[in-house]
Amino acid sequence: MKKTLLFIIPLLMLLASCNWFRETPEIGLVLSEHFNDKRYKKFDTAEYNLVFQKHMDSLVGKFTNPKTLKAFYKSKELQPVLVTQFFANGGLEALVAYTGRSRDHGFNPKLFRHAELKELLADLSANKFKDMQDVYPVIADLELNAAEALIKYSNFLTYGVLNPKKVFSRYYVQVKRPDSLSVTEVLATKDLQFLLADIQPKSDTYRRLQQKYLVLQQDSGANNPTAKTLLANMERLRWKMPDLGEEYIEVNIPDFTLTWFNKQDTVTHMRVCVGGKREKDYKEKQKLFAASGNLDDKPKNHETPILLSKFNSIQVNPIWNIPVSIARSEIYWMARKDPYYLSNNNIKVYYKGKLINDPDTIQWNKYPREKLPFQFKQGSGNDNALGKFKFVFENGSSIYLHDTNYKNGFKLSNRAISHGCVRVERPLEFAEHLVKDKYQYDDLRMEVNLPPVDTTRMTVYKKKLEKKADTVNVFELKPKWFGVRKPLPILINYVTAWSDHGKIVFRPDVYGLDETLWDAMRKFL
Repeated sequence: MKKTLLFIIPLLMLLASCNWFRETPEIGLVLSEHFNDKRYKKFDTAEYNLVFQKHMDSLVGKFTNPKTLKAFYKSKELQPVLVTQFFANGGLEALVAYTGRSRDHGFNPKLFRHAELKELLADLSANKFKDMQDVYPVIADLELNAAEALIKYSNFLTYGVLNPKKVFSRYYVQVKRPDSLSVTEVLATKDLQFLLADIQPKSDTYRRLQQKYLVLQQDSGANNPTAKTLLANMERLRWKMPDLGEEYIEVNIPDFTLTWFNKQDTVTHMRVCVGGKREKDYKEKQKLFAASGNLDDKPKNHETPILLSKFNSIQVNPIWNIPVSIARSEIYWMARKDPYYLSNNNIKVYYKGKLINDPDTIQWNKYPREKLPFQFKQGSGNDNALGKFKFVFENGSSIYLHDTNYKNGFKLSNRAISHGCVRVERPLEFAEHLVKDKYQYDDLRMEVNLPPVDTTRMTVYKKKLEKKADTVNVFELKPKWFGVRKPLPILINYVTAWSDHGKIVFRPDVYGLDETLWDAMRKFL
């Protein structure tokens, strides 16, 4: 028995050294069949892994998601999964083709290592290797470059090149960004050609902007002002916005309009006034103010922020809680100039929460603007800056939609004139669409001295008017709250080019946000 074992063990060792019991890895089988070349059946996984690890260590610092990439290949035991699956079936050729056409989206193909990827794919396809040791570095580099190209190309088209929250100081929409899970899912795809086709932006507006951009690019290049506008808005369309549902309201700042969408229909469309543009040289002036602390040096910035929220209520006959910034920059000076300004404009003054009965007697020159100890509220009524309606939704910027007592503003071509909130042209119509039912709408109408639509309620309406006209018991107009029929999304957006019935519509870059976005995008072009 011992003699038999002494004979068998050396024999097994000899056979093992000759690779008789070694299984050919999948990559070896794929390439052997593709090239009809038996050499690939000698593909040595251990040798390849050493080469792959060395190449990954040298390149990983240049990759977009190095930690995720390393974790993915560790989970795959460093195997060339992309080359294995997509070399023979043309998937990698498709990746080279798509990245080569990335200029159609305004991208530079260099971002996706296009030239390196194309050259490596050609080297492997030529199959002119003297021995297997020459194959391993080509496959390793092809795998890593393909992975980097795929990740970056997919991220750019699916989520956009930039995170808007890092580009704009007043961007409060929670857009979805790529993460380790999404990157891993892309690398683990089973159908590369389908994935590449599927991630192409499909909206009609994007395709029409793209078509217009390609024509301009051929004629005058990407530095054409119109091309810049198109690229900026193509990037906006790539940002992965939250799902707004079938019914939502959108305010487009550069268009100065509000549109209520329900499925494919437009419920209503009206003009709006938005916040005024920040002062010229705002950043430089802000630095000066930070150094001096003098309010006279503080630059104005009333730009309406980009945000997403949901309507929760309507305030009829609202009270305007005047912001500190407006109190310091405007109310203070008006009160100093005219001692009756506050009472004439129904503005009440509070000190430490207590009402000052006679604000006209305040000696304003005793109080510096920087440390103004008063709070100001404008009461309900026709002179209220918010008009008769205030449409409320949660946000961290104290922004809301409202009526206005200055109706001429809607006749202006440039309606960036407010302090930041959005004034709506037809607030009663807007309120009608928001409230729960016709009965509540009639209640709302009667609060602003309008007769109810339901004529059976005219008696109630007349009694309300009589109460307000009572000269014996002085009537004080107070705000009243109404609920909304459902928490409808409100998106305050910034779009300067879009498709309307097959034509590209352009609007002025009222806040200069296109220019800001373009500056951030330049390194990707």
